[in-house]
Amino acid sequence: MKAREVVHARGHENVTAEHASTFEVTSDDWLTPAGDCILAVEADRVPADFDEAFVEACRDPKATITATLTAITAEDETHTQTVTGGGHPDLSFENERSHVGRTSDYVDDRTVLVGGDAAAGDVDRDLVDALASGADLRFELVVDAE
Repeated sequence: MKAREVVHARGHENVTAEHASTFEVTSDDWLTPAGDCILAVEADRVPADFDEAFVEACRDPKATITATLTAITAEDETHTQTVTGGGHPDLSFENERSHVGRTSDYVDDRTVLVGGDAAAGDVDRDLVDALASGADLRFELVVDAE
């Protein structure tokens, strides 16, 4: 089974993307310099909004979850990066604020993928610069499960 969820957000002047084990997209409309895992703010959807079939597929420990981050600047420049991780039986998708991708197997109600092959600090610097300049972000999650 393949399922997809799409979230739209925007960058912020305080995006630094330096965190070594997570990345985050939040519905908050602000970001302090301490938020070094946050890539974008003002997300139009949160994990609690996701379709139940998508959530169930993500709970398959053999599932592959691919996050595609696409920043589009005011000048129509596009920067894209893909992070591939996996599912976990404890994924709840109940959070009403933030999506967090993790390189570890830690799960809380914000977690949307575990075992990711990249964190905020690994994101392409052109994409980070675009987000720090306020670019729009398309955050797409695709789950491929049995």
